[in-house]
Amino acid sequence: MEQNSVIIVTGAAGFIGSYMVGYLNRKGYKNIIIVDDFSPASKAKNFIDKKFTAKVERAELFSWLEKTTLKVDFVFHFGARTDTTEFDYSIHEKWNVEYSKKIWQYCAVKNIPLVYASSAATYGGGELGYSDSHEMAEKLHPLNPYGVSKNEFDKWALHQDKQPPFWAGLKFFNVYGPNEYHKGRMASVILHAFNQVQEKDKVRLFRSHRPDFKDGEQLRDFIYAEDVAAVCYWFMEKSEVRSQTSGFSPLMSGLYNLGTGKARSFNDLVKAVFAALHKKVNIEYFDTPEDIRDKYQYFTEADMSKLRNAGYTNDFYSLEKGIEHYVRNFLVEHKYY
Repeated sequence: MEQNSVIIVTGAAGFIGSYMVGYLNRKGYKNIIIVDDFSPASKAKNFIDKKFTAKVERAELFSWLEKTTLKVDFVFHFGARTDTTEFDYSIHEKWNVEYSKKIWQYCAVKNIPLVYASSAATYGGGELGYSDSHEMAEKLHPLNPYGVSKNEFDKWALHQDKQPPFWAGLKFFNVYGPNEYHKGRMASVILHAFNQVQEKDKVRLFRSHRPDFKDGEQLRDFIYAEDVAAVCYWFMEKSEVRSQTSGFSPLMSGLYNLGTGKARSFNDLVKAVFAALHKKVNIEYFDTPEDIRDKYQYFTEADMSKLRNAGYTNDFYSLEKGIEHYVRNFLVEHKYY
C-alpha cells in the first residue's frame, strides 16, 4: 500500500491502537485518522508524538466520514470496551457489537479492506480448543460479557453477504507491551509484575483453584505488541485488491488467531521479569478475586496454522525476549512507543 494512503485506526489512544499508529509511522505512513475517546488524560502520552492527519472522537466518527473529502484506503478497528470485569453487557454491546457493525458496513459500502480486533476471550474456558475455524464460532461459550460481545460480532460478520473487499477478525491472545500504562487492573501481568518488583522486590500471582494446575502454572499464550503490529501490517500489505474482475483480495477473509502458538506459565513470565531486572525471583501466591474466579481461563494456546498457511512466516518473540525488550527499553526508561 502506498505511503500516502489514508488509514483509519480506531482505539488509537489505547494500548494496541496507539502501538499500531507508531508502527505505521515507523513504516512511513502519516496520513492516519486516529479515532478514540480522547478525554482520559491517562492516555494522552500514547498519541501525543504520533504523526496523523486528523483526530476524531469515536462518537463523531460516522458524521465525520459523511463530511470528509478524504478517500479512506484501509481501516484498523481496535476500539472497544475491553474491561473483562465489566458485567453490564449493554456497554459491550454498544461499543463492541453495534459500533463494529457500523464500521463494517462503512467498509463494505466504500470497498475498504478491514482488520478488526476480536479476542481469545471468545474461547471461554477452552473446553472446545482454540481453533479459529469459522464453524467453531457458533459453538463457543465465552466466560464474560466482553468475550460474548466479541464472539457475537464474529458470528454476525461471518453471516454477512455484503462484505469489505477483504476482512480479518484477529483473535488477540494475551498481548503485552508499551503504551498499556493507562489500563490499570486490565494491564498485562508483565506491567504489574514490573511495578511490584520495583516497589517490593516480589510479585504476587493468583493461586490456582483447580487441582490440575499448581500455583502460578496457569498457562496463557502471551504475544508481544510488536508481533501483533507486524501481523496487522502484513494483512494490510497482502489485502490489496489484485483482481480487477472480482474486486476481492486473493488473501482469504475471515477469523484468524493471533498468538505465538505456545502457552507459557505465569511463573515463567514473572521469572523473565526478574531476569530482565537482574533480581532474585520472589513469588507470593494469593486467592483469585471471587468476581472473576469462575470466569478465569487456566489455559490458552492459539492454533496458528491458519495464519501460517496464509503465508505469514515471521518468527514471534519468545516470552523471555519480548519481556526483556519491553522491560529494558520501555518500562525502566518510562518510555512510550
